[in-house]
Amino acid sequence: MDKVPFLRYIGVMKQSKLLLEWYKNFGRDLPWRVKGGAHPDPYVILVSEFMLQQTTVKTVIPYFARFMRRFPTLQDLAAADIEDVYLFWQGLGYYTRAKSLHATAQMIMERGSFPQDRKGVLKLKGIGNYTASSFLALAFNLPETVIDGNVIRVICRLYNLTSPIDEIMPIIQDKATALTDKENPADYASAIMDLGAMICTPKNPQCLLCPWKSFCKSKDLPHLESIPQKSKPEKKAKNAFVYLIINSNGELFIRKRSEKGLLSGLYEFPWSETPPEFAQGAKDTGLEVSHIFTHIKLNLKIQALYLDDVQTDGFFAKPDDFKNYPFSTLMSKVYKAYARPERGDK
Repeated sequence: MDKVPFLRYIGVMKQSKLLLEWYKNFGRDLPWRVKGGAHPDPYVILVSEFMLQQTTVKTVIPYFARFMRRFPTLQDLAAADIEDVYLFWQGLGYYTRAKSLHATAQMIMERGSFPQDRKGVLKLKGIGNYTASSFLALAFNLPETVIDGNVIRVICRLYNLTSPIDEIMPIIQDKATALTDKENPADYASAIMDLGAMICTPKNPQCLLCPWKSFCKSKDLPHLESIPQKSKPEKKAKNAFVYLIINSNGELFIRKRSEKGLLSGLYEFPWSETPPEFAQGAKDTGLEVSHIFTHIKLNLKIQALYLDDVQTDGFFAKPDDFKNYPFSTLMSKVYKAYARPERGDK
């Protein structure tokens, strides 16, 4: 090996060991995490990885605990009814993850064991390259390089990579792979994600506490917080009407969404962008709720309608029974806005 590449290799190994030592002392204690190697139960990692897709650790923790109490084993989840799974996912959002996790549990039960290679893991429902890498590293201590938003930020700042992320992802991948500790990939994956979450934060990074401060090419630079450079897609606004249809028994009309598209399989109050035929005579309550999805901000104007017979698919249910039906966060917002105590006509 040439002298310069060898010295560079030694430097990278030193960085990895420094990060692992920092993680040993300061890494986060999380309910799905163990330190010192792979988690003894791959199912725990599987559930946490699905929940953490597009959701923060802080948000996931209480949902994870509740979900694991209800479905403590892979067998429990695979045997469960999908509607029960939705109930225990309720409020976490991105419900296609729950559906995919349920399907994946059934696939693993059918094959008889967890796949322990990238090709096998990628065949599972709802798992892409990032989740595959994270699962294999954390569940089986395999030398996979995990790259999430935290890792991208750390790598870009460490090497002062200032070009747009989309243009330099191969460079980020190469540098992240070179740093990955092949002897301790599970701990290393957790360590570099913690470094981004705890130290190399988007704003006000704690550079003095960073184990890599002596290697960082962006430390003390005025543009540090602007790294990495990324463009957020503009969220389009969408306006629609949601109908609270109340019968003479005080029950509300709900329906189950089809098995296709966003929020499939969940229950909702009827809503649409243009008033449907059955909504004639609906009264505007003056209330409006908004919810932000990945690329859309949906604004719903709440309409009230008093009917005993609705000419569309669905059924009437008592508000006290809503807890038995998995509603999206958006629909929960709608009902809470309408039924809040200060309303005199609730």
